[in-house]
Amino acid sequence: MIKDSEPNSVGPARDLVGYNGKPPKVTWPNNARIAILLVVNYEEGSEPAVGDGDPNSERALSETNVRPWPAGQRDLAMETMYEYGSRVGYWRLLQMFDEFGVKCTFYACGVALERNLKAAAEMRGRGHDVISHGWRWEDVALLTREEEREHIRLAVKSIEATTGQRPLGWYCRSRPSVNTRELVAEEGGFLYDSDAYNDDLPYWTMVGSKKHLVIPYSLVNNDARFGSGAFGPPEDFDEHLRYTFDRLYHEGATHPKMMNVGLHMRIIGHPSRSEAVRNFIKYAQSFKDVWFATRIEIAEHWMSHHP
Repeated sequence: MIKDSEPNSVGPARDLVGYNGKPPKVTWPNNARIAILLVVNYEEGSEPAVGDGDPNSERALSETNVRPWPAGQRDLAMETMYEYGSRVGYWRLLQMFDEFGVKCTFYACGVALERNLKAAAEMRGRGHDVISHGWRWEDVALLTREEEREHIRLAVKSIEATTGQRPLGWYCRSRPSVNTRELVAEEGGFLYDSDAYNDDLPYWTMVGSKKHLVIPYSLVNNDARFGSGAFGPPEDFDEHLRYTFDRLYHEGATHPKMMNVGLHMRIIGHPSRSEAVRNFIKYAQSFKDVWFATRIEIAEHWMSHHP
């Protein structure tokens, strides 16, 4: 019989228990009832593209349904849909965050930032957090262990060069490999990873004999669901975020939580959809005791108050 949390033969052990209904009594700065983590995925220019030497073009997270495409041929429609994110969506979101005085965390791919140095400089220049989203926007579960180790190294080196500071957090493309967390911990410079979707609070886990911090992410409060048909008009996303906020804010009266909001520049950066984010930020700021936090702020707080 398989027991809860029993280690698998390869990779991290599953944990189906977590805080077991008794989460820690968190005290966020200024006694906030909820910590909102805005995450902007900066992937444009690092996705698979035949023009960049890849055998196939990217098929996911765009304005078109996933459809067959001949191997070895460029998909210019897909390429330009991605380009919209870095050319237009990025700057629209930056202006919005400036308007409301909030900071976000960028999940940044190294190669993507190399192709837009002005954008890379603006991230930290405007006070935003930057973590590693990999060297390229790739499925690390398909890499060998040595390839993944090398790509982590390349990502750190690249992001440090383009932003002026090495990334302290890690999140890969959607699904980690069985080796990812171990390699991240082995690298030595990361304070945490976000390769999990299993809690509303950070938690500690063990990687070998080393204690390791996980700050879970969310694919639920995520604009990627526009592409799956889960969201239709922008009002759907706005309403969904408000419902999530209301529940967590209510719970936060006794047990504060955190709320992840995942954004993609080529998706939410379009005019109508960006209004949904704007409306949500305005709504959340109308409540007292709300903290718009970056992931590094969450990590530092957790390490200090919940070691």
